[in-house]
Amino acid sequence: MRDIWLDNAVSSTNFARESYMKKISLIILLFFVFYTSYSQQLLQVGFNQSFDLAWFSIVTNQSILVRISGDGTIIEAGTEESALYNKNYFAQNLRPYQGSIAYYDGRSDSASGGKIKNIGTCYFTYYPANDYPERAGKIKSAGSLFFDYYRHYEDVLIAGRIKNIGSNTIAYFASLDNDGLQGKLKTVGNTPIAYYSSFDDPLLRGKLKSIGSYHFEWNLVFTGRETIANLKSGYQRQLINGVTYVLQ
Repeated sequence: MRDIWLDNAVSSTNFARESYMKKISLIILLFFVFYTSYSQQLLQVGFNQSFDLAWFSIVTNQSILVRISGDGTIIEAGTEESALYNKNYFAQNLRPYQGSIAYYDGRSDSASGGKIKNIGTCYFTYYPANDYPERAGKIKSAGSLFFDYYRHYEDVLIAGRIKNIGSNTIAYFASLDNDGLQGKLKTVGNTPIAYYSSFDDPLLRGKLKSIGSYHFEWNLVFTGRETIANLKSGYQRQLINGVTYVLQ
């Protein structure tokens, strides 16, 4: 009877241990899925002084910002540096990342040779040389974030530009749109971007009118020599639908 009791106790202990290990394994698996799914994301969109797209900025799981041009080239990586006395203003360039950065040697594919392989723990892959010309050698993935690009048959004007960053579809004003808007950023995900067109005041043409529900207001100021348009209200950075839009 004592032996039976011991056997049952051992069986119960083994069952409890197996159950505990299964729970731990499930937690680790769920953590891994969450980590890889959300470790990289589109964080910022930057405009130059002509209000054309300057860069997209993704953030890695190590909080490193990676700025990528509209045609899928890594521009810089690092962290933002705000002004000492005004936290709403930031340096134009990032403070360079000082950690591990490795490069492809090109032995596996000529299109990726010399390109960045990883920035910290964020690894990059590139479309191979034998892919469509509009994609060959451009970023295919940044960690769990996948990229795609417009093809020539869609519109020659925007061919080779980024079409998707993860779940965010990127659209541009195309060849048949208003002359003053052609090639400019039109939507990021579900956020529309509007500009003053050639039908508006010449001093406002091409300038940002709205991003999503946020509207930009401009003042026409006479300097004594000429009339210029200055931003009337709002900071140079606006967080809209989870993405920060930066005016440089």
